[in-house]
Amino acid sequence: MILCLDIGNTHIFGGVFLENKLQLHFRYNSNSGETSDQYGVFLKSVLRDNGIEPNTIKKIVLCSVVPSIDYSLRAACKKYFNVEPFMLQAGVKTGIKLTNRNPLETGADLIAGAIAATHTHPQKNIIIIDFGTATTIEAISSKKEYLGAAFLPGLRTSMLALQSSAAKLFPVEISKTTTAIGRSTTESIQAGLFFGHIGAIKEIIAQMTKEAFAGEKPITIGTGGFAHLFEHENIFTHLEPDLVLDGMRLVLKMNEK
Repeated sequence: MILCLDIGNTHIFGGVFLENKLQLHFRYNSNSGETSDQYGVFLKSVLRDNGIEPNTIKKIVLCSVVPSIDYSLRAACKKYFNVEPFMLQAGVKTGIKLTNRNPLETGADLIAGAIAATHTHPQKNIIIIDFGTATTIEAISSKKEYLGAAFLPGLRTSMLALQSSAAKLFPVEISKTTTAIGRSTTESIQAGLFFGHIGAIKEIIAQMTKEAFAGEKPITIGTGGFAHLFEHENIFTHLEPDLVLDGMRLVLKMNEK
Protein backbone atom coordinates (compact mmCIF):
# COMPACT_ATOMS: atom_id res chain seq x y z
CA MET A 1 0.00 0.00 0.00
CA ILE A 2 1.04 3.61 -0.60
CA LEU A 3 0.62 6.35 1.99
CA CYS A 4 0.39 9.87 0.51
CA LEU A 5 0.72 12.96 2.73
CA ASP A 6 -0.14 16.37 1.30
CA ILE A 7 1.27 18.86 3.83
CA GLY A 8 -0.62 22.14 3.57
CA ASN A 9 -0.65 25.34 5.60
CA THR A 10 -3.70 24.31 7.62
CA HIS A 11 -3.97 20.53 7.33
CA ILE A 12 -2.05 17.42 6.42
CA PHE A 13 -4.34 15.64 3.95
CA GLY A 14 -3.51 11.95 3.91
CA GLY A 15 -4.58 9.06 1.71
CA VAL A 16 -3.84 5.36 1.37
CA PHE A 17 -3.86 3.66 -2.03
CA LEU A 18 -4.04 -0.03 -2.86
CA GLU A 19 -2.96 -0.25 -6.49
CA ASN A 20 -4.87 2.64 -8.10
CA LYS A 21 -7.76 2.76 -5.64
CA LEU A 22 -7.99 5.15 -2.70
CA GLN A 23 -8.83 3.15 0.43
CA LEU A 24 -8.79 5.88 3.05
CA HIS A 25 -8.32 9.61 3.41
CA PHE A 26 -7.96 11.77 6.52
CA ARG A 27 -6.97 15.24 7.74
CA TYR A 28 -4.71 16.37 10.55
CA ASN A 29 -3.82 19.84 11.83
CA SER A 30 -0.50 20.99 10.37
CA ASN A 31 -0.20 24.10 12.56
CA SER A 32 0.73 22.24 15.72
CA GLY A 33 4.46 21.79 15.00
CA GLU A 34 4.54 18.31 16.52
CA THR A 35 7.48 15.95 16.93
CA SER A 36 8.24 12.97 14.73
CA ASP A 37 6.96 10.67 17.49
CA GLN A 38 3.63 12.51 17.66
CA TYR A 39 3.20 12.33 13.89
CA GLY A 40 4.21 8.67 13.84
CA VAL A 41 1.80 7.68 16.60
CA PHE A 42 -1.04 9.56 14.92
CA LEU A 43 -0.41 7.99 11.52
CA LYS A 44 -0.30 4.47 12.94
CA SER A 45 -3.45 5.12 14.98
CA VAL A 46 -5.50 6.51 12.10
CA LEU A 47 -4.52 3.55 9.92
CA ARG A 48 -5.44 0.96 12.56
CA ASP A 49 -8.69 2.78 13.38
CA ASN A 50 -9.66 2.32 9.74
CA GLY A 51 -8.70 -1.33 9.47
CA ILE A 52 -5.29 -0.88 7.81
CA GLU A 53 -2.25 -2.45 9.43
CA PRO A 54 0.72 -0.03 9.40
CA ASN A 55 3.11 -2.78 8.26
CA THR A 56 1.21 -2.99 4.96
CA ILE A 57 2.48 0.52 4.05
CA LYS A 58 5.42 -0.14 1.74
CA LYS A 59 5.81 3.29 0.11
CA ILE A 60 5.22 6.86 1.30
CA VAL A 61 4.98 10.04 -0.77
CA LEU A 62 5.28 13.54 0.73
CA CYS A 63 4.12 16.75 -0.94
CA SER A 64 4.74 19.83 1.18
CA VAL A 65 4.35 23.60 1.19
CA VAL A 66 5.37 23.83 4.88
CA PRO A 67 9.14 23.22 5.06
CA SER A 68 9.23 23.66 8.85
CA ILE A 69 7.54 20.30 9.48
CA ASP A 70 9.09 18.29 6.64
CA TYR A 71 11.94 16.98 8.79
CA SER A 72 9.63 15.67 11.53
CA LEU A 73 7.38 13.90 9.05
CA ARG A 74 10.29 12.34 7.17
CA ALA A 75 11.71 11.12 10.48
CA ALA A 76 8.31 9.69 11.45
CA CYS A 77 8.14 7.74 8.19
CA LYS A 78 11.57 6.22 8.78
CA LYS A 79 11.07 5.45 12.47
CA TYR A 80 7.48 4.19 12.47
CA PHE A 81 7.18 2.62 9.01
CA ASN A 82 10.81 1.87 8.14
CA VAL A 83 10.23 3.65 4.83
CA GLU A 84 12.32 6.38 3.23
CA PRO A 85 9.61 8.70 1.84
CA PHE A 86 9.63 9.96 -1.73
CA MET A 87 9.42 13.77 -1.82
CA LEU A 88 7.68 15.57 -4.66
CA GLN A 89 10.15 18.40 -5.26
CA ALA A 90 12.27 20.08 -7.92
CA GLY A 91 14.19 17.60 -10.05
CA VAL A 92 11.79 14.65 -9.99
CA LYS A 93 9.97 13.45 -13.11
CA THR A 94 6.47 14.91 -13.36
CA GLY A 95 5.56 14.97 -17.06
CA ILE A 96 4.56 18.63 -16.62
CA LYS A 97 6.47 21.42 -18.37
CA LEU A 98 6.69 24.45 -16.08
CA THR A 99 6.60 27.58 -18.26
CA ASN A 100 6.13 30.16 -15.51
CA ARG A 101 8.98 32.61 -14.78
CA ASN A 102 10.36 30.85 -11.71
CA PRO A 103 9.46 27.13 -11.77
CA LEU A 104 11.06 26.55 -8.36
CA GLU A 105 8.37 28.76 -6.79
CA THR A 106 5.58 26.46 -7.97
CA GLY A 107 4.02 24.64 -5.03
CA ALA A 108 4.40 20.87 -4.96
CA ASP A 109 0.65 20.52 -4.37
CA LEU A 110 -0.09 22.52 -7.53
CA ILE A 111 2.20 20.27 -9.55
CA ALA A 112 0.57 17.15 -8.09
CA GLY A 113 -2.86 18.44 -9.06
CA ALA A 114 -1.64 19.20 -12.59
CA ILE A 115 -0.20 15.69 -12.93
CA ALA A 116 -3.50 14.06 -11.96
CA ALA A 117 -5.61 16.42 -14.08
CA THR A 118 -3.58 15.87 -17.26
CA HIS A 119 -3.63 12.11 -16.65
CA THR A 120 -7.43 12.02 -16.27
CA HIS A 121 -8.09 14.55 -19.05
CA PRO A 122 -5.31 14.00 -21.64
CA GLN A 123 -4.76 16.55 -24.41
CA LYS A 124 -7.20 19.02 -22.88
CA ASN A 125 -6.80 22.62 -21.76
CA ILE A 126 -7.45 22.61 -18.03
CA ILE A 127 -8.14 25.06 -15.23
CA ILE A 128 -7.92 23.72 -11.67
CA ILE A 129 -9.59 25.52 -8.76
CA ASP A 130 -8.18 24.30 -5.43
CA PHE A 131 -10.13 25.50 -2.39
CA GLY A 132 -7.66 25.47 0.51
CA THR A 133 -5.98 27.98 2.83
CA ALA A 134 -5.54 29.91 -0.40
CA THR A 135 -7.86 29.36 -3.33
CA THR A 136 -5.59 28.71 -6.29
CA ILE A 137 -6.67 28.82 -9.94
CA GLU A 138 -4.15 27.18 -12.30
CA ALA A 139 -3.99 27.00 -16.08
CA ILE A 140 -2.53 23.95 -17.85
CA SER A 141 -2.40 23.60 -21.63
CA SER A 142 -3.32 20.55 -23.70
CA LYS A 143 0.44 20.00 -24.15
CA LYS A 144 0.91 19.55 -20.37
CA GLU A 145 2.38 23.03 -20.00
CA TYR A 146 1.86 24.60 -16.59
CA LEU A 147 1.15 28.19 -17.63
CA GLY A 148 0.72 29.84 -14.24
CA ALA A 149 -1.87 30.58 -11.58
CA ALA A 150 -3.87 33.17 -9.65
CA PHE A 151 -4.15 33.10 -5.87
CA LEU A 152 -7.02 34.30 -3.67
CA PRO A 153 -7.34 34.23 0.12
CA GLY A 154 -9.26 31.05 0.91
CA LEU A 155 -12.68 31.10 2.55
CA ARG A 156 -11.40 30.56 6.09
CA THR A 157 -8.47 32.92 5.54
CA SER A 158 -10.86 35.63 4.35
CA MET A 159 -13.13 35.10 7.34
CA LEU A 160 -10.24 35.38 9.80
CA ALA A 161 -9.01 38.53 8.08
CA LEU A 162 -12.43 40.13 8.63
CA GLN A 163 -12.43 39.05 12.26
CA SER A 164 -8.95 40.45 12.95
CA SER A 165 -9.51 43.75 11.14
CA ALA A 166 -13.06 44.66 12.17
CA ALA A 167 -13.87 44.92 15.87
CA LYS A 168 -17.53 43.90 15.61
CA LEU A 169 -17.11 40.99 13.22
CA PHE A 170 -16.59 37.43 14.39
CA PRO A 171 -15.91 33.93 13.03
CA VAL A 172 -18.89 32.18 11.38
CA GLU A 173 -19.58 28.74 9.99
CA ILE A 174 -18.42 28.58 6.39
CA SER A 175 -21.38 27.31 4.42
CA LYS A 176 -23.28 27.63 1.18
CA THR A 177 -25.91 30.36 1.26
CA THR A 178 -28.89 31.01 -1.02
CA THR A 179 -29.18 34.77 -0.66
CA ALA A 180 -26.71 37.60 -1.14
CA ILE A 181 -28.62 39.84 1.28
CA GLY A 182 -27.70 38.87 4.83
CA ARG A 183 -30.28 39.73 7.50
CA SER A 184 -27.81 39.33 10.36
CA THR A 185 -24.07 39.82 10.80
CA THR A 186 -23.51 36.07 10.47
CA GLU A 187 -25.56 35.85 7.28
CA SER A 188 -23.86 38.95 5.85
CA ILE A 189 -20.37 37.49 6.38
CA GLN A 190 -21.45 34.14 4.91
CA ALA A 191 -23.00 35.84 1.87
CA GLY A 192 -19.91 37.93 1.21
CA LEU A 193 -17.58 34.96 1.50
CA PHE A 194 -19.67 32.64 -0.67
CA PHE A 195 -20.81 34.95 -3.46
CA GLY A 196 -17.59 36.96 -3.40
CA HIS A 197 -15.65 33.77 -4.04
CA ILE A 198 -17.96 32.76 -6.88
CA GLY A 199 -17.63 36.14 -8.57
CA ALA A 200 -13.85 36.31 -8.24
CA ILE A 201 -13.30 32.77 -9.51
CA LYS A 202 -15.62 33.19 -12.51
CA GLU A 203 -13.86 36.39 -13.53
CA ILE A 204 -10.40 34.82 -13.22
CA ILE A 205 -11.48 31.79 -15.25
CA ALA A 206 -12.89 34.07 -17.95
CA GLN A 207 -9.64 36.06 -18.13
CA MET A 208 -7.46 32.93 -18.16
CA THR A 209 -9.59 31.42 -20.93
CA LYS A 210 -9.05 34.51 -23.09
CA GLU A 211 -5.34 34.84 -22.32
CA ALA A 212 -4.27 31.21 -22.51
CA PHE A 213 -6.82 29.34 -24.62
CA ALA A 214 -7.99 31.96 -27.16
CA GLY A 215 -11.49 31.82 -25.73
CA GLU A 216 -11.83 28.04 -26.14
CA LYS A 217 -13.63 26.66 -23.09
CA PRO A 218 -11.27 24.47 -20.97
CA ILE A 219 -12.00 21.58 -18.67
CA THR A 220 -12.49 23.06 -15.18
CA ILE A 221 -11.81 20.97 -12.08
CA GLY A 222 -12.74 21.77 -8.49
CA THR A 223 -10.74 20.24 -5.66
CA GLY A 224 -9.75 20.93 -2.05
CA GLY A 225 -11.63 21.09 1.23
CA PHE A 226 -14.36 23.60 0.31
CA ALA A 227 -14.90 22.54 -3.31
CA HIS A 228 -18.13 20.69 -2.46
CA LEU A 229 -19.80 24.00 -1.48
CA PHE A 230 -19.52 25.18 -5.10
CA GLU A 231 -20.39 21.95 -6.90
CA HIS A 232 -23.60 23.36 -8.41
CA GLU A 233 -22.49 26.97 -8.99
CA ASN A 234 -21.25 26.55 -12.60
CA ILE A 235 -17.65 27.26 -11.60
CA PHE A 236 -16.20 23.88 -12.56
CA THR A 237 -17.25 20.97 -14.75
CA HIS A 238 -15.64 18.23 -12.65
CA LEU A 239 -15.41 17.76 -8.86
CA GLU A 240 -12.28 15.75 -8.00
CA PRO A 241 -11.64 16.16 -4.26
CA ASP A 242 -8.68 13.75 -4.17
CA LEU A 243 -6.86 15.26 -7.15
CA VAL A 244 -3.60 16.06 -5.31
CA LEU A 245 -3.40 12.65 -3.64
CA ASP A 246 -3.89 10.94 -6.98
CA GLY A 247 -1.16 13.11 -8.50
CA MET A 248 1.20 12.03 -5.74
CA ARG A 249 0.50 8.38 -6.48
CA LEU A 250 1.14 8.97 -10.17
CA VAL A 251 4.42 10.86 -9.68
CA LEU A 252 5.74 8.01 -7.53
CA LYS A 253 4.91 5.58 -10.33
CA MET A 254 6.71 7.79 -12.89
CA ASN A 255 9.87 7.99 -10.82
CA GLU A 256 9.93 4.25 -10.03
CA LYS A 257 10.10 3.58 -13.75
